Order: sequence, then structure tokens, then C-alpha cells
Amino acid sequence: MLDKRNHPSAKMASTAVEPKKKGNVMFAFTCTILASTASIMLGYDIGVMSGASLYIKKDMKITDVQLEILIGILSLYSLVGSFAAARTSDWIGRRLTVVFAAAIFFVGALLMGFAVNYAMLMAGRFVAGVGVGYAVMIAPVYTAEISPASSRGFLTSFPEMFINVGILLGYVSNFAFARFPLHLGWRVMLGVGAAPSTLLALMVLGMPESPRWLVVKGRLADAMAVLEKTSSTPEEAAQRLADIKAAAGIPADHDGDVVTVPKKQNGEEAPVWKELIFSPTPAMRRILLCTMGINFFQQASGIDSVILYSPSVFRSTGITNDHRLLATTCAVGVTKTLIILVAASLLDRVGRRPLLLGSTAGMVVSLVGLGTGLTVVGHHTDAKVPWAVALSMASVFAFVVSFSIGLGPINGVYTSEILPLRVRALGFAVGVACNRVTSAVVSMTFLSLSKAITIGGSFFLYAGVAALAWAFFFVYLPETRGQTLEEMGKLFGMVDTGTEAADAVVKEEKAVEMARRNYELN
Repeated sequence: MLDKRNHPSAKMASTAVEPKKKGNVMFAFTCTILASTASIMLGYDIGVMSGASLYIKKDMKITDVQLEILIGILSLYSLVGSFAAARTSDWIGRRLTVVFAAAIFFVGALLMGFAVNYAMLMAGRFVAGVGVGYAVMIAPVYTAEISPASSRGFLTSFPEMFINVGILLGYVSNFAFARFPLHLGWRVMLGVGAAPSTLLALMVLGMPESPRWLVVKGRLADAMAVLEKTSSTPEEAAQRLADIKAAAGIPADHDGDVVTVPKKQNGEEAPVWKELIFSPTPAMRRILLCTMGINFFQQASGIDSVILYSPSVFRSTGITNDHRLLATTCAVGVTKTLIILVAASLLDRVGRRPLLLGSTAGMVVSLVGLGTGLTVVGHHTDAKVPWAVALSMASVFAFVVSFSIGLGPINGVYTSEILPLRVRALGFAVGVACNRVTSAVVSMTFLSLSKAITIGGSFFLYAGVAALAWAFFFVYLPETRGQTLEEMGKLFGMVDTGTEAADAVVKEEKAVEMARRNYELN
């Protein structure tokens, strides 16, 4: 007689009735929100500089080149912070690194707010840039590591969401303080940025540490406690712990509250650099290519030119009043923030790849429209061309919507989830470096590029880059929805290196035992 208790349907039924812990999902949700608030610092700087730059140029009487450098140099300075964060986060943990980022940005914001000359303003930009580098690297890494696979796309889109919140706050700050005296208004705009970083540092102290970092440090009991709070069921927590242990090179039969994690003989950093950069496997090379590619194209397609120089773009359409310019940029910020909320809800339903391809295609179309409208407006300087002005305005909003529904939030999600655990911090820092360098080049050349090939020609150039981005995404980026972080390598042809590492430890122990026996026999 068939034993119904062992029938597959019975097993499925028993697992199906396992209640999910909604409180745990909310706890993970809260943790990711707290960590993601670090991204407000980058967003606020981008948004506030778009308006403050108008008054800085007037007050300090600087040239267009000096203004370009002032605006774009923060992206280069952030490289220092992003690479330092890779080491700091592996040393003191993901959580305290977020606090450190907030403290650095706080000092930078105050320096900029109290700047009495261009040199001091640049010094403040350097300090703030280091803080931004810390924030943009650590926030997505932490959220990816704390989130369960079922909702990781939604939760790891939060850093991008908070960048948009920061941009909107920067726009609001521009509008609110624009009526202050010239020498005071822009200083208040920049100095107010210290407030969010103070609040962030206080809130983050209530977050748990990343379970993956705890496992790497051998603190299995602490890691399990965090996983039990952020998983839907105890079985899911146990499975996540087993996967992380395998990826960290800890044999599955090693139990206990604390274990000694296998160490690499030649230090911890050099082998990681070798594995990721200098002699990667074909699978790791493809992961690195995807990481660099998505970070490069996100910035090279012109998003910073639209956001940072939106007052200049709108001025080209015929809006000359400063208050109207800032009000229009606020509308762009509101649109961008609302759309990012829609994108967050779609990432785990629709998937990364469809949103990414649709987003990039929309960016190509809107950039062509913007280039066309601005070119026509530029050729009729003596009179307005209503349809060209309307096309330019609509294209700006269409571009922001297209970017925010896909390429904007997916960059951080995709990069943080495809990198294997052992190279995740360094790999994400490399991706951030590519992103920030590209951002710096774009933002530091826009005014000069517009003078050389016209502002309309600049956006035609960005449209060509966006078209190349679509082709790259279509060919190289696989869908990652629903995969655990430990399973991600299989999509790129990578063997289960975590299991291999664990097996290597066992083999090494057997080899030592064999050598000892041979010595005793001889």
C-alpha cells in the first residue's frame, strides 16, 4: 500500500502550510531603509549643486571650466572613499562603515557651507566626496547581503531610491534658499547637507551587522540570529546560512557558535585582486565585464548632464527666470522619485532584464527628442519655436522616467548580487570607481562639449552611447531574478567555488594527516 505520508504531494502540502513571518520581512525592510539612507548624501549633492552652481559662479566670479571642475570633481574624490570602504567594510563591518561615511560627509558639508574662497570650497568637495564614495559602495552591499532572495530586487533598489530622494531634497533646498542674499544662499544650500548625515549616523546604530560579514569572521551564531530575523521561515534561515558558509569556504560539518575561517596563506587582499582583476577565470571575467559595463553606461548615457545642468538645459528652452528654473527642476526631482518607487515594486515581478532593456530603449528615444528640440531652439534664437520647446521639455521628463524605471535602480541591484562573496566588497568598489570616473568625465565636460558641438549635439552623442548600452545589456546581462547570491555564479558559468573551497580545506587536512602518518612510519 502506498504510504501517503511519503507521497510528494504530502510533502509539498506540509511545506506549503509553513507560515511566513511577516515581522521578519518588515525587519529586513527596515534594515535596508536605514542603510540606504546613506545614499541620500550623493543625491543631495547632485541636486543641490545643480542650483547652487548658478549662485557660486556669480558670487565667486569663476569661469565655466572652474565650475565644471567644482561640480564634477566630487565623483573623482569619491574613488578614494569607495576603495577605502571596501577595506573598511571587511575590517570593521558593513554597519559601522555606514556610520563612518555619514561622519565624513558631515565634515565635508560644513566645510563647503563655511567656504570663504574657491580653494576652501574645493577642500570641502574633497572631504564630502570621500564620504559619498563610502556611501555609494556600502549601502547596496549591505542591503544585498541582508535581503532574502525573494525580495532582494525590491530591497536593493532602495539605495537608488534614496539617491532620488536626496536629489529632490537638493532641488527643494535650492528653491527654498534661492531668495537669500547671494553670498549666503548657496552656502546654506550646501551646509544643510550635514543634517541628513547626522540623522543617518544615529539611526544606523540600531541596525544588525550583515550576516555574510559575520560568517566571514567566523561568528556563526550571530549570523544565524540575524538570518532568523530576516528570513520568512527557520528553514530558509538555515539554508541561507549553509549557502553563505559554503561560499566563505567553511565546511558544512563545521558547527558551533564561532569557527575559524580558512585563511589564505599569502594574505587576504592580494589573492582577491588576482582572482578579480589580474588573472580571472572566464566566468569571473564576464562578471567583471558586466559590473564595469552597467556602471559605465549608466553614467555615459548622460544622466548627470540632465540632472546637474538641468537649469542650463531648461534655460536653453527659453526659461530665463531663476525661480522658474529651480521650480522646473523640482518637478523633475518629484517625477524621478515617484518613478523609482514604481521600479522598486516591479524588479521582483517583471525581472531585471526586461526593465533594463525597456528603460535603455526609452532613454535612446528621449535623448534623440531632446537633441532635436534643443537643436531647433538653438537655430531660432530670435524667436521661440513652441513645438521644439515642448518637445525638449517632454523629452527631459521622458528621459528621467526611462532612466528611473530601469537603469537607475537596477545598476546597484545587479552589481551587488552578481559578485561572489569573496570578491564582493572589492568588486563593488571597482564598479563604483568606473561609475564615478565616468560621471566625473561627463559632468566636467558638458559645458565645454555643448560649446563645441552645441547642446543639442551633446544629447545626440549621449543617445548614441545609450544605443550601445542597449546592445551590451542584450548580449551580456542574464536575468538574475529569484536567484540566491550563492547561486548567482552559475549564471555566468562559474563552478561552485564555495564548495570547492570547503573541499580544499578537507583535502588539506587529509594531506597533513597522511604526511604525519608517513613520517611516523619512516
